[in-house]
Amino acid sequence: MVLKFINATEAKVGTNITLENTPYTVKKIDISKTGKHGHSKCRIEAVGMISEQKKVFVVPGHERFEVPMVDKRKGQVISIDNKIGLMDLENFETIEVSCSDEVKNQLEINSNVEYWDIEGEKIVKRKL
Repeated sequence: MVLKFINATEAKVGTNITLENTPYTVKKIDISKTGKHGHSKCRIEAVGMISEQKKVFVVPGHERFEVPMVDKRKGQVISIDNKIGLMDLENFETIEVSCSDEVKNQLEINSNVEYWDIEGEKIVKRKL
């Protein structure tokens, strides 16, 4: 569920946007001046919030982007397999969450982590 739309010229470094139904975080943005008969152009470099894949694209300044809802929560690690088994520390619900290999190497059973719920997809971001 998206609550907010922004124009491309309103995006700043660190802003989360949705492009092709994938959430990205803006890492760099260059905005050109408008021409005599044209519109401003925005060159945006972004990194996927879940896949961590880099994407570079150019759009008109009036292009609108959705801003994804990101819910940051805390959990306790119950099991470590292909996915991480977590217990949410607020409502004590147990869930299976994906995780990058870099973070997975730091985890231990019973350690606390921060996980993000990005439009219904959950991912462990860091160990607390």
